[in-house]
Amino acid sequence: MFNSNRYLTCGIDSKIPLDLQLFMWECVDQLPLKRDYLQVFDLEQVGTMQSITHRSEEPEYRKVYLLPSEKPITEKLYIIDDGDHCTMLLASEY
Repeated sequence: MFNSNRYLTCGIDSKIPLDLQLFMWECVDQLPLKRDYLQVFDLEQVGTMQSITHRSEEPEYRKVYLLPSEKPITEKLYIIDDGDHCTMLLASEY
């Protein structure tokens, strides 16, 4: 799972910096092999830091990252594996 071609939506391209996109793909890549097809990322500002909460339901998973950031973002996004390809999209684009 999550080994096929990877895509992102226009919303991701316009709102999420490339370094954060790559970081979240890497978070998915580092998961154990049993992975949920839907990975959820909640991005929030915590002071001057970027908080990224990565979670999934089956198997249940949750991990929080704090990264230094000049412009923290508040967004919810998904990475979905539909079997043919993987897509990163804003929750508002779902």
